[in-house]
Amino acid sequence: MVQGQRGEVLTPRQCAVLGSPIEHSLSPAIHRAAYDYLGLRWSYGRHEVVASELPGFVAGLDDSWRGLSCTMPLKHAVVRLGQPDEIVAALGVGNTLVFDGHPSDRSRTRVCNTDVTGLEAALRSTDAVSAYSALIVGNGATARSALAAVARLGVTHVTVLARDPEKTKVLTELGERLGIAVEHESLGGTIPSVDIALSTVPADAQPDLADAVASSASVVFDAVYDPWPTPLASAVADAHRAVLLNGLDLLAWQAVFQVELFTGETVPVNVLLEAAHEARARRA
Repeated sequence: MVQGQRGEVLTPRQCAVLGSPIEHSLSPAIHRAAYDYLGLRWSYGRHEVVASELPGFVAGLDDSWRGLSCTMPLKHAVVRLGQPDEIVAALGVGNTLVFDGHPSDRSRTRVCNTDVTGLEAALRSTDAVSAYSALIVGNGATARSALAAVARLGVTHVTVLARDPEKTKVLTELGERLGIAVEHESLGGTIPSVDIALSTVPADAQPDLADAVASSASVVFDAVYDPWPTPLASAVADAHRAVLLNGLDLLAWQAVFQVELFTGETVPVNVLLEAAHEARARRA
């Protein structure tokens, strides 16, 4: 047993990130840096798991497990494996399982979404403490979290840019619950000037819209961190007019909240950002 920063005795536990593909994930480096900072001998691994395998994987864990980070394609499947927090209940997507009992006991498992709180914190770190309009490129699970995050900043109008407007109905319905008017534009449509622009699409989907998105807002978030720089990141650098956040900022900030859920302790985001950048550099 070891002591946390506040002196509590904390038994070494296991945590991990799940998803498919997962070999690229930087989460192990980030969480291990957090445990080192806190003086915990906890372990954090990675496991290749698809949605159909998730219930069986969780049921097979023992009492040494404290929590799981769940990335794509598990953000919908994870919701059924425990008691959802307020954000998960509203969005229908989560990224964190916290085991307060045996992992197979869903009544004592919390399902949380730290993507929303992490993205909100990342945006606030740019002094974007309030905003009224936003652009979201894409309409998947990350787009839902982006919509919820900007709602917490006071955004009341969002334009969603996506290939298939039919699939953005879920964002319209979510926007209604959050008090946000959601409009839809197909890829190649008009991109308005907004306070915040958020891209949730892969780098290979960016070239035709990068310049317009980069010029649309004073704060731009690109969910991608590998490969880097993306076409959008390069366009922002060329435009010299926007603050740029990327997937590493979100990864580090959401991990701050995951670590707090798992351990009860808080780690400075700079510790996790440094670990993320070092891990990406080593891989490159």
